[in-house]
Amino acid sequence: MSKNLFILSLLCLLFFLRIENTNSQNAVETKHHHTLKQPPYLKPGDTVAIVAPSGILKNRVEEIQRAQTLLKSWGLHSVVGKHVFNVDNHFAGTDNERCEDLQKALDDPKIKAIWCARGGYGTVRILDKLDFSIFKQNPKWLIGYSDITALHNQIHNEGVESLHAIMCVSLDADATEIEASVTSFKDAIFGKPLTYTIEGSTYNKTGNTTGQLVGGNLTLLHTMLGSDTSIDVSGKILFIEEIGEYKYHIDRMLQSLKRAGYFDSCKGVIVGDMSKLRTNTTLWGTSIEQLILDALSEYSFPIAFNMPAGHENDNRALIMGRTIQLNVAKNKTTIVFE
Repeated sequence: MSKNLFILSLLCLLFFLRIENTNSQNAVETKHHHTLKQPPYLKPGDTVAIVAPSGILKNRVEEIQRAQTLLKSWGLHSVVGKHVFNVDNHFAGTDNERCEDLQKALDDPKIKAIWCARGGYGTVRILDKLDFSIFKQNPKWLIGYSDITALHNQIHNEGVESLHAIMCVSLDADATEIEASVTSFKDAIFGKPLTYTIEGSTYNKTGNTTGQLVGGNLTLLHTMLGSDTSIDVSGKILFIEEIGEYKYHIDRMLQSLKRAGYFDSCKGVIVGDMSKLRTNTTLWGTSIEQLILDALSEYSFPIAFNMPAGHENDNRALIMGRTIQLNVAKNKTTIVFE
C-alpha cells in the first residue's frame, strides 16, 4: 500500500469513527434529555383499559367493578383485560398472558389510557416481551404506582409521559380517605393543571429548582440499575417512595444508586411515603428522613419530604416526565407542573 493511500484510508477511518461517536452521543441525548410526548388528555366517551401486569387479583372483583363505575361516572368507557383474573401462582396469569393484555392495550388505537389494576410484583418479568413501537406513534396514559414503576421507567425512556397515581385496588379504602387521591387522578387525566402545596418539614433541604419529574418506588429504581430501563436522572428531579422495608435496606439501595452515579447531576429529590417500615433487631438509630439526608449529604440539590404519594390512602397523582417547578422551604414545599 502506498503512503498516500494509507493516509487516505486512515483519514476515512477517523471520519467514520467520528460520525459513529456523534450518532451515539445523539442517541443518548435523544433517550435521556428530550422533551417527552404528552399523551392526549381524556374526554368523555374515551375508553380506558384495565390490565394486571403484576400480582394476583384473587377476590378483587369488587374493586375492579368499582373502578369501572368510577370511570363511568366521569363519562368514560372501560374494558377489562382478558386475563386480569387469571391465576398463575403469585401472578395475575402467566407472563405471556399478562403481556398479551398489556400489549393489546398499548396497540389498540381505541384505548386512550391504561389503568393498572394493582402492583405487587411481576412487571419486570414482562418488560422485555413488550413492543412499544405502535404505542410511541399513538401514546396514551399508563397509570399506576409501586411495581408499575418499572413501566414508568421504560415508558420514560421510550419518550412518553405517564401517570403515577392510584390503581383499581386502591378503591377498597373508605371513599373519604382517598378523596384527594381520586380527585388528583381525575384532574391529571382530564388535563387540569396540577399544583401541590405540601406540609413542610424541619428535615427539608431548602432550595428552588426545575426539571423533569422521574422515579417511583425505590426498590424498582434499584432493580432497574444496569438495564436499558434504568433512568438517567441528569438534570431531573427524582421522586422516591417505599413500603415494608428495613431502614438499612433503604440505605443500601440509596448507596447503590449513589455509587452508580444516579445523583451526580440530579436537580432535586422529592420523598413520598415511607410506609410500614420494618424494625430490625439492630436499630438503625436515626429517623428515615435523617437516613436519606445522610445518604445524600454530599449533594447540594433541594430535598423535600412529606409528599403525599405512595402506599398510603392519600396518594396524589404525579405526571412522570413532566417538567416541574420545585420550591422547598422549611415551612412548606410547592410543586407546580408546567
